[in-house]
Amino acid sequence: MVIGTKNVKTFEVVFHDPSKAFYSSGDKISGNIVVEVCEVTKVCAIRVFGVGCAKVQYAKGKQRCDEHLDYLKYEDKVHLDHQTIDSDGSVTLRPGTKYKFMFGFELPQPGQLVSSYSGKFGCVQYFVRAEMERLSHSTLQCQTPFEVVEPLDVNTPDILAPAAGMKDKKLTCMFIPDGRVTISARIERRGYCEGEEICLSAKFENTCSRIVVPKAAIVAKHTYQANGRTKVLREKLSIARGNHIISGMSDMWQGKTIRVPKLKPSLLGCDIIHLDYVLMIYVHIPGSDKVILELPLVIGTIPFNAFGSRTNSMSSQAESLNTSSSSFSSLRLPSQPPSYSNISRDCFIDSPLTPLLDCDDDDKGLIMHTSTFQCPPPPAYTEVDEDLNINDCDLQDS
Repeated sequence: MVIGTKNVKTFEVVFHDPSKAFYSSGDKISGNIVVEVCEVTKVCAIRVFGVGCAKVQYAKGKQRCDEHLDYLKYEDKVHLDHQTIDSDGSVTLRPGTKYKFMFGFELPQPGQLVSSYSGKFGCVQYFVRAEMERLSHSTLQCQTPFEVVEPLDVNTPDILAPAAGMKDKKLTCMFIPDGRVTISARIERRGYCEGEEICLSAKFENTCSRIVVPKAAIVAKHTYQANGRTKVLREKLSIARGNHIISGMSDMWQGKTIRVPKLKPSLLGCDIIHLDYVLMIYVHIPGSDKVILELPLVIGTIPFNAFGSRTNSMSSQAESLNTSSSSFSSLRLPSQPPSYSNISRDCFIDSPLTPLLDCDDDDKGLIMHTSTFQCPPPPAYTEVDEDLNINDCDLQDS
């Protein structure tokens, strides 16, 4: 946006839907280029550009690493509608009037863009830039950014696959063996979205002489590549902590959960910037390095659909049931036992009300009924093998 220049009061790009949070591949971006002038100004042309690029910049000693990659290049000349064109092909803009010139274009189809990203040493950014060419004056520029988020479905088979691993470490004390610490962990799937719970199962074994502490954390790994060099930054996010494990003991995590906070989705399609996530399970050992096990994670935009993921297995089970239905019908089942519905039951409570929680006189607390039910025994019945009876009759007749 350009405001308060010598001859131009306002020059900006305004989208038709300013409240829209982000765009995706195939969406249409449209809006107006708004112009207000302070004095009579002759405009030769107004051009609009759609720009999207990835940039990496950082210093490695005295060398500066710089890399650039384009994802969106759009250019068009805006039609100056309802304006009188002078003999020299220019359009005269006068003070006191707010001019609006429309523009619009579609983003490329899926597979050609990557999601917006902003990091310490790089970014992926998109914006609409406008240029106004004036007679006898320099060209003015203004631009307005917009966000791109590419859909990432966590219900694909490779992302739904479980992840598991094991790590152990031998410890020494003054060059004397001091046992080892072992981690084994598993998660049921790799893909998650914001707000979902990661269900973790893990086992920790401590045979060393020290007290260790198991922990788990979601870690974001930012990778930047420029001039053949790679720079990696790690950022620890949500953290879970377990109980202390003394020497010779072990601990189990069954279904321990870690909530996924508000995160940017994984950046998978960019050649110079990568944003990956891992679930780091580690054990803090006094006087030694941590034992670290990392399981890969994918943070997506389309949440997990449990029903959709089970459709294939349910259909296969249905097919197996259909194929074996004929064999079920050929089976001869024993007769049903007598019904219990006609038997009267005299039930009574022979113990007082027992509180589940300690409570004061003013608070009643939770009350549980501890009951003893006395019912008559079930009726006796016998099962008769009809085939055996038929065989016996045949023997007697013979």
